[in-house]
Amino acid sequence: VQLQASGGGLVQPGGSLRLSCKASGTNFSIWNMNWYRQAPGKQRELVAVITSRGSADYADSMKGRVTISRDNARRTGYLQMNSLKPEDTAVYYCSLAGQHWGRGTQVTVSS
Repeated sequence: VQLQASGGGLVQPGGSLRLSCKASGTNFSIWNMNWYRQAPGKQRELVAVITSRGSADYADSMKGRVTISRDNARRTGYLQMNSLKPEDTAVYYCSLAGQHWGRGTQVTVSS
């Protein structure tokens, strides 16, 4: 199983990014998919989860500013992030139910 996260980058405060996570080597549609993040010096934290049926839930830290979605036909999950803040700076990881992990994509929010 491989997960390839992409879409990170440098964005100004208040900006938006959409992260993608492409899965291969597995039937993506049966998995719950999670997005985590890890900021320097901090523990990895859960940002959002979407079940195999498409139900979504969000961490309080980003609720209202992020939307998780998935396209099973493309075997890809997404994290749309809006109104980004400097404290959102972190490496963002996608995971399939915490069992399979991608390498992460860096998000830096700075002016």
